[in-house]
Amino acid sequence: MQSEPETVCNVAISFDRCKITSVTCSCGNKDIFYCAHVVALSLYRIRKPDQVKLHLPISETLFQMNRDQLQKFVQYLITVHHTEVLPTAQELADEILSQNSEINQVHGAPDPTAGASTDDENCWHLDEEQVQEQVKLFLSQGGYHGSGKQLNLLFAKVREMLKMRDSNGARMLTLITEQFMADPRLLLWRQQGTAMTDKYRQLWDELGALWMCIVLNPHCKLEQKASWLKQLRKWNSVDVCPWEDGNHGNELPNLTNALPQGANANQENMGQCKSLEYQHMPAHKFLEEGESYLTLAVEVALIGLGQQRIMPDGLYAQEKVCRNEEQLISKLQEIELDDTLVKIFRKQAVFLLEAGQYSGLGEVIHRESVPMHTFAKYLFTSLLPHDAELAYKTALRAMRLLVLESTAPSGDMSRPHHIVSVVPNRYPRWFTLSHIESQQCELASTMLTAAKGDVRRLETVLESIQKNIHSSSHIFKLAQDAFKIATLMDSLPDITLLKVSLELGLQ
Repeated sequence: MQSEPETVCNVAISFDRCKITSVTCSCGNKDIFYCAHVVALSLYRIRKPDQVKLHLPISETLFQMNRDQLQKFVQYLITVHHTEVLPTAQELADEILSQNSEINQVHGAPDPTAGASTDDENCWHLDEEQVQEQVKLFLSQGGYHGSGKQLNLLFAKVREMLKMRDSNGARMLTLITEQFMADPRLLLWRQQGTAMTDKYRQLWDELGALWMCIVLNPHCKLEQKASWLKQLRKWNSVDVCPWEDGNHGNELPNLTNALPQGANANQENMGQCKSLEYQHMPAHKFLEEGESYLTLAVEVALIGLGQQRIMPDGLYAQEKVCRNEEQLISKLQEIELDDTLVKIFRKQAVFLLEAGQYSGLGEVIHRESVPMHTFAKYLFTSLLPHDAELAYKTALRAMRLLVLESTAPSGDMSRPHHIVSVVPNRYPRWFTLSHIESQQCELASTMLTAAKGDVRRLETVLESIQKNIHSSSHIFKLAQDAFKIATLMDSLPDITLLKVSLELGLQ
């Protein structure tokens, strides 16, 4: 700024294998990120490397000097900076002249200009104290002054570091986590038995997600993983450490603003997504021909969505299960399916139907397994134009909602001769059940719409609805849907669909 007086700052930057390993600046500005003067000097060094004279390490230069030159060098250095270095110079001179001094027990002398050994670990400079101070400050502001936004920017910085394989990512996240664990409100919330605010729960969720990225990093060493595991267990053992499900026993669920209901929820969100263009980038290291990072990403997403998993206990964790699933599906919906991706969809659908206990679409699942309605609806609509038989098979398998069955089998299912006993229904605490039932209804409605004109499939879908849907209001809604689909203005009434509507209405 022209109105501000020009100031001159002394900046020193140390490099090691293309990384800035330490910085100092006389401006005194303290921040997580480098000050403007360090950035300016770095850019100058990058853009005009010829303007910055390259010197040999100072130890090499001193080695080339004779005794007179060395004495002249030291005396001139002391003369120029006598007020700053004279006490240190005298102290070092005394130690060197003393045969029993510690300095004479060490071979050679340090050289800050020589750089590190090739075996030494090298990483970008990170001001750890400033990271801790800023996180502590943001947490103390309690959501005011955009502190939540600032914390999310720090999380984004950690993600950027991980993407660049910068070892500071784990260091920075460790510092952030330590400050979160030291937040005095954790103890207050625990003592009062009050719920953590949703804003802070989301920040804790992001912490957990970033730690997953770190411990699953295939490039880190086993000793690093062991160290992180020890640290995570230490934090987990602290009394005030929040539970993943958000419940501490005396928390009451608040379902007022739980989850979006009905068919328009995503829009048996999308409007806010930016339109992104996904392309196949070849993955040369993988064996199978035609694979790309996109095909691998889609396949991993389908595997994850189809995994059988037990519904967690707490309200917040149950909401998170639904929210995470819908977010992942909305990402997949941004991708235009080509022949290569359709093959992956077919392969995964068949695999999930036959995969046994690890699949949420397997023939036998746990009674409290997270339902697959939302995922199956996405699979159904994606597969329908390409393989209708597989699409219906997948959606019909996903229609079940065992948690509402009046009885459930128990015993060793792997032994056919074992007598299976029937136990009374133990109704679990599924806080998101109304949302789950609405998703089940949406899946059924989607199948009814697609099956118009196909008598066999309509009868199969009707049987599935009568068997699996237990809510009278949802059965009535499906009766209305069937009637609307059957009597569309642009075609003759579908008699089979009208019969379906009547049967459901009577039920």
